[in-house]
This record gives sequence, C-alpha cells and structure tokens, in this order.
Amino acid sequence: MQTENTASSAKIAIVTGASRGLGRNTVLSLAARGVDSIFTYRANRAQAEQVAGLAAALGRQAIPLQLDTGDTGTFGAFAQEAGQALAALGAERFDYLVNNAGTSHHAAFDQITEEELDGLYQVHVKGVFFLTQRLLPLINDGGRIVNISSGLTRIVVPGSAAYAAMKAAVEVLTRYLAKELGPRRITVNTVAPGAIATDFSGGMVRDNPELNQRIAGMTALGRAGLPDDIGPMIAALLSEDNRWVNAQRIEVSGGMAI
Repeated sequence: MQTENTASSAKIAIVTGASRGLGRNTVLSLAARGVDSIFTYRANRAQAEQVAGLAAALGRQAIPLQLDTGDTGTFGAFAQEAGQALAALGAERFDYLVNNAGTSHHAAFDQITEEELDGLYQVHVKGVFFLTQRLLPLINDGGRIVNISSGLTRIVVPGSAAYAAMKAAVEVLTRYLAKELGPRRITVNTVAPGAIATDFSGGMVRDNPELNQRIAGMTALGRAGLPDDIGPMIAALLSEDNRWVNAQRIEVSGGMAI
C-alpha cells in the first residue's frame, strides 16, 4: 500500500499532452482549484513554458517534462524525472493522472495503412497502458485516473474508424483498471469530449466555419465545444466531490447527435 503525500499539502496531477488544447486547459483548471501539475509536451518547449507561466499566475506550480507517449521505451526514464519533479514540489507521490496526449487521424477505412494503425495504437492504447502501469508506484492510494476518449466511440463519423477503435479500447481498459485498482481506492473514469474548437486535427472545428456550423446543428446546445467546456469538467471529476464516480464513460459534448 502506498502512503499519501505528507510533505506537500497541495494535490498534484500528472497530465500528458498539456502544452496546448484540452491538456493545457486541464492544467489551468486544476491550478484554479489549487492543484499543482507535472505535465508533458512532445516537442514545443516554448508552449509548455507558457502553460507553466499561466499556472504560476494562478498561484500554482506546473512543471513541464518532455515525453513522446508513443515511445514506451522512455517511460522508465520519465518516471524517474517525474519522481524528481515531485521532490521539487515537496512530495513523494502524486494524486491525479490524466492520460490526455493523443494524435488525430482521418481516413476512409479502405485507405488506412498498417503503419497508420500501428502509430495510433502506440499512442492511444499501448502508451496509455504502459505509462499508467509505470506510474502506479508513484500515485497515492485514493488517487484518481482520467483517460481521455472521444465522442466518436458513440457517434459514427465516416473516416474515424481507426481513431475511434483505439479510443474504444481505452474505454474498456478504464473499466478494468477501476476494478483492479479498487483495493487501492483509486478511481478510474473516461471523459469523452465531443467536437471541440482547438488546434487538434489541424484546427478544423475551430477554423472551418462550415464544419463548425454543421457540428452546432448536431448539438442540443447549439454550438461546437470549447476547451473551457472540458478542462473544468475534468478538474471537477478529479475532486473529492466526485469520489464515488468510478468506471464511467462521461461524454462531454453538449448533447451531440442525440
């Protein structure tokens, strides 16, 4: 059994893929709730430093660490780096893990290559699986894990078969983790965003007015989603208020395609 943080009074999250988009919003939403973060970025250090600065402006620490979540061979070294970052925050362990990092993909089923499918699997399934496994010794008993899925596991949009299949695998993995980590009082849930106006997928929801309007027409609340619709929800789900929510897929789509 792991012990809980004693040296640090603040809760600490590890959020992957947080130099932009939903991950960035999650780190800042957590900071607004008094949570420090260790977050990953793949390549853009400058963007990551901006996130750290914005968290500091909210009075919290956010430490950026470089990580390619598709390269499982680096996870051991990353866990050591995370341990050092925790020490810098005055802690030995962390409380929340948000597996957010991902890549987009759009292609008709009959055009998808084996290489493309393998690349998606590396990041969205294998990466989530083994990074979580590697970080388990560092997460507190009573901690929380949120895996990011997609509305596309329910809403069928042609051209998204490979991506959606990977996210569906994550949803099943979430339920198994919830069962197996239950003895440590660790909850595990999936958050499945609908179409969100970020730079994901080349910014197509944000920057293509026709697509944005089409999504708005499919959504009960009459608009496409925004990062501010997702980050605060994840932060709330991680809080003690939602301690009894476990093994759930929670779609955050404004009522898309209902």
